[in-house]
Amino acid sequence: MYLGIDCGTQGTKALILNPDTGEVLGQGSAVHQLISGANGRREQEVDQWLAALEQATHGALQQAGISGQAIRGMAVSGQQHGLVLLDEQGTVLRPAKLWCDTESAAENQELLDILGGESGSIERLGVAIAPGYTLSKLLWTQRNHPELFARIAHILLPHDYLNYWLTGRCCSEYGDASGTGYFNIRTRTWDTELLEHMDPTGRLVKALPGLIDSNQPVGSLRAEAAKRLGLNPGVVVASGGGDNMMGAIGTGNIRPGAITMSLGTSGTLYAYDDQPVISPHPQVAAFCSSSGGWLPLICTMNLTSASGLIQNLLELNLDEFSDLVEAAPIGAQGIRMMPYFNGERVPALPHATASLSGMTSENLNRANLCRAVVEGTLFSLRYGLDLLRDSGIQSQDIRLIGGAAKSPMWRQAVADIMATPLVCPEHTEAAALGAAIQAAWCVGGDAVSLEQLCNACVHLDQRTSTHPNPLRSAQYEKVYQDYLARLGSL
Repeated sequence: MYLGIDCGTQGTKALILNPDTGEVLGQGSAVHQLISGANGRREQEVDQWLAALEQATHGALQQAGISGQAIRGMAVSGQQHGLVLLDEQGTVLRPAKLWCDTESAAENQELLDILGGESGSIERLGVAIAPGYTLSKLLWTQRNHPELFARIAHILLPHDYLNYWLTGRCCSEYGDASGTGYFNIRTRTWDTELLEHMDPTGRLVKALPGLIDSNQPVGSLRAEAAKRLGLNPGVVVASGGGDNMMGAIGTGNIRPGAITMSLGTSGTLYAYDDQPVISPHPQVAAFCSSSGGWLPLICTMNLTSASGLIQNLLELNLDEFSDLVEAAPIGAQGIRMMPYFNGERVPALPHATASLSGMTSENLNRANLCRAVVEGTLFSLRYGLDLLRDSGIQSQDIRLIGGAAKSPMWRQAVADIMATPLVCPEHTEAAALGAAIQAAWCVGGDAVSLEQLCNACVHLDQRTSTHPNPLRSAQYEKVYQDYLARLGSL
């Protein structure tokens, strides 16, 4: 049996997989709290991740009805781009700055200028660094917390930190490392020059974790971690990776031709390729995959995080929210929401705020507000899908995952707005499943291929198969074109 962990923004999920039958035996979860502040600050206390990891693992074992001694391997999927800093004793120096933190936007622009702008960044790294990437968070730390900056001994991503807590080893794998801003996606090596620019002593370079391949183990569980989690100390901890990379594995997106869309706190779109896809569009991130290739990707920062705000404002449960969306006409009778409550990455608007326009005394009602936020968030994803396709990514359908993928309303809206058929895997929490599959791949060695494991463990739920309605797609296209016109004024 294998344990997959997904440590996300809102919480941690755990999943136990039997790769021989492809069956998920049990699942568990626990929530996280977000620290929000001025100027786009989004942080979390890493102790929450550890407590949630423990709670979610115990829940999965209990639901599966098995002992932790039966677990042979595990892997961690983590939210990308975050910054966890440790001193020489392994003490966490401050709360982790997250992927959705835009407080370091000014520092990112300064670093981008050093690289020669977006084109220079792409030429050198293969990606254009963005405000959410890890690199600018380091420069922000140097300027705002110089006393802590001077104590840095280890620079880790969130999933790297959990692997460190599990095994005592600091390392990173290529997929998650791709989103740091100091990693070359073509050569799969750290690019250390910008870190040396911040600290010419080379101390930051020495603080970088070692790089390992996606099918390599980090090590075995420490005795303390095994005791807290109720697992055998002999459990092998696989490399794990970023949530999108694990989500790709968990949807079987390990060969060209498929595209995965995730509807979570953020929205993401990604597709596998055998070669680096260096897009002319800076918003397309040509990350490495965690299955041996590359994973061109776009990410929006506002999805259910935005719709949830409207849902809470109107005091609606999920069913009530969905019913109101479906009660309103396409285009919300002229109401348009630009839902950039956390700024936005795609389109590239890190300093943007949310706005609502087109309101009249006749159209201002709860149903139109609910529809406007759904359309606004999905138009950002449509914008990103157009960028991917213009970069050469071809796909016949979409594999839809994430919490909102469970909703028929969201599924139909996605299919209609993207004018593309979609289907959900049976397990829409694909990052945790992908992590469990990767763990089985790591432990199995040459005896089993990743493709064999995905064929056995990733099953599409044909009950969720959704086709676009041509009439509705045509109606959405008119509203989408209006959305694009409004982007020009932001």
